Amino acid sequence: MLEKNEIQDNQLVIGGIKATDLVKQYGTPLQVFDVSKIRNQIRAFKRVFEENQIDYAVSYASKAFACIAMYQILAEEDAHVDIVSGGELYTAIQAGFPMDHVSFHGNNKSLAELEMAVKHQAGMIILDNFHELDLLNQVLEEQDATANVMLRVSPAVSAHTHEFIQTGQQDSKFGFDILTGQADEALEKVLASSRMQLKGVHSHIGSQIFETDGFKIETEKLVNLIKHWQADFGFTTDIINVGGGFGIKYTDADHPIRPEDFVQQILTTLQAETKRQAIKTPAVWIEPGRSIAGPAGLSLYTVGSEKTIPEIRKYIAVDGGMGDNIRPALYGADYDAVVANRVESDEQELVTIAGKYCESGDILIKDIELPVTKPGDIIAVLATGAYGYSMASNYNRNPRPAVVFVENGKSQIAVERESDADLVRLDRKFEL
Repeated sequence: MLEKNEIQDNQLVIGGIKATDLVKQYGTPLQVFDVSKIRNQIRAFKRVFEENQIDYAVSYASKAFACIAMYQILAEEDAHVDIVSGGELYTAIQAGFPMDHVSFHGNNKSLAELEMAVKHQAGMIILDNFHELDLLNQVLEEQDATANVMLRVSPAVSAHTHEFIQTGQQDSKFGFDILTGQADEALEKVLASSRMQLKGVHSHIGSQIFETDGFKIETEKLVNLIKHWQADFGFTTDIINVGGGFGIKYTDADHPIRPEDFVQQILTTLQAETKRQAIKTPAVWIEPGRSIAGPAGLSLYTVGSEKTIPEIRKYIAVDGGMGDNIRPALYGADYDAVVANRVESDEQELVTIAGKYCESGDILIKDIELPVTKPGDIIAVLATGAYGYSMASNYNRNPRPAVVFVENGKSQIAVERESDADLVRLDRKFEL
């Protein structure tokens, strides 16, 4: 999984800097992002659209990882972002991110969040249900404003992925159902509003998907829907947003195609279907998160204690774990790792990497062959850039790690390491 330029003198190198030097400067546990990988993947997505001469937006799914510095890089690459909370919107505002490139998602947006989005003129609000539709109308009336909107629909497509991260099947908490006519009813309500400008339709079928079949079926169903809307309601769709979910390689057992190849399949299907149905080819928006942030990030830990159970297992413990990466404990996510200060060695052993949290399930990687380690060695868990830090917690009252961005041999803090004082900053003494 490592490229040749990421190993020098048998040490892991990230963005031109040895991992051990980053640890000396910033400590562990440490989340590190190679910024060039973020930029390169965004540009790869853009090339596919431009080669196909289709209008587009690459809208980064902020839930994968968000911070001010991340939004600044996305703005530099002229990307869009989709946000799913007032907190992500606030972060984008603090980063000076262009609001016309922001799409606001979520299945239960609050009144305060919608007020915030309208006040700051978020470029697109993606409506998920009838309650939200009415709530947005209320906000727009109160602020004497208008908003561009999309309708999120449930296309009844079940992606081949973990059930926790499937989102496009009919039995989903997300979106207006197509099969029962909810999508048509929502369309009529929006078209009847003088405050909303309907720009298109959105769907998302899941996450960490390896096969193109689901995206092909999704695209066909969306084209059928916009043809139906045009024929029966006189509405011409400007944009279809097919979501994201393009799978990435976590271990050698994973064999995904390139993320941009998923997009090519979507565009090929779209062009064929719109031609067949004699309708205008709309702009296409995608929402990659994991495929942009995931491979760009990794987690650095310091090895501490070990425990050997003869003929059963050897555990090596590190100074992080489920507090900075809940995915292995949450749904059995697999990762690969290397010893950053000794990537290759003739002396190997089978170990299980355990975290420091007081849960038996706090296992980062079960049964991995690594060079023999000793306390003080640095373990690098690869491809942790998505849904690692963004799902981090203070379980056991542990501070969250620092986040460092690295590019062209230079590094800088993107998110400061929390201190013990930060842990009690919002606490109040009991004085009743």
